[in-house]
Amino acid sequence: MPIIESHYKPKFMFRNGHISTIYSGLFRKVEGVTQKRERITLPDSDFIDLDWSHANAPTNQLLIIIHGLEGNAQRHYMLGSAKIANQNGIDAVCINLRGCSGEVNTSFQSYHSGKTDDLASVLNYITSKYRYDTIYLNGFSLGGNLILKYLGETAKLPKEVKAAVTVSVPVYLKGSLQRLMASGNVMYSTKFLKDLKEKLKQKQQQFPEKINSSDFNSVKTLKDFDDVYTSKAHGFKDAYDYYQKSSSLQYLKHISIPTLLINAQNDSFLSKECYPIEAAQQNPNLYLEMPKYGGHVGFYQTKATYYSEQRMLQFLTEL
Repeated sequence: MPIIESHYKPKFMFRNGHISTIYSGLFRKVEGVTQKRERITLPDSDFIDLDWSHANAPTNQLLIIIHGLEGNAQRHYMLGSAKIANQNGIDAVCINLRGCSGEVNTSFQSYHSGKTDDLASVLNYITSKYRYDTIYLNGFSLGGNLILKYLGETAKLPKEVKAAVTVSVPVYLKGSLQRLMASGNVMYSTKFLKDLKEKLKQKQQQFPEKINSSDFNSVKTLKDFDDVYTSKAHGFKDAYDYYQKSSSLQYLKHISIPTLLINAQNDSFLSKECYPIEAAQQNPNLYLEMPKYGGHVGFYQTKATYYSEQRMLQFLTEL
């Protein structure tokens, strides 16, 4: 599919990638979304919490939304997507990935960029229990990579899944890890590492036989975390094996439903490989939009609605 020309042009202040990223992460507030939590049990007896919000009238359409690294269903980019969906006759369910809903999950595993079996379990649960005939997927950053990988690796998608929109996606994980660890992104990587180490401490307390103090103390960088925990807990040889196998870039050519990928050119988290122009040109189902501005999940337009949310709705309703 030819590359989509972007018409996003924010106010001058939000043309700075760091400002748009930081403002959107720390200061944006989305109000008016009422969520109701439902807990589901996964095949390994662990759990995932789903936070539902509904349109004003009964509908047969559902938007499934997945957050990014160390996010949750109450992040305002999640609420922004849920709100615009609800306002336009679409129910929404925000997935809290394992361990992200405010309660420690029970298994040694948690979530990671390529753990698509949990998404498959959620879809199986929803399609079995609820009567939606149209399901859309919407993912941010890590959640976007999950969705793209799932769509590309799954031979037979549930018939209800019709389209997807992904935003600020590190489709090439190794390159994005290297960008995150660069000096210009130290404020982000430091915050991520702090949050991840807090969870690693919880895992050490839960499973002292699997993580010792020496392992914990060796974690100084995000890559260290993936070497010590992510790779070992989820069956990879090391961090680089995890990045290679979990990157969605290699799966984009197999995506078989209309899918929009919005990656800002000034997103400091993304390496050059995260702008998959060739893949989009070769796959008629993959639409790639590369706005000049937007930072990482920071597509400010108005306080009420972000450009990425408006584009999501437009893409899904114009199919």
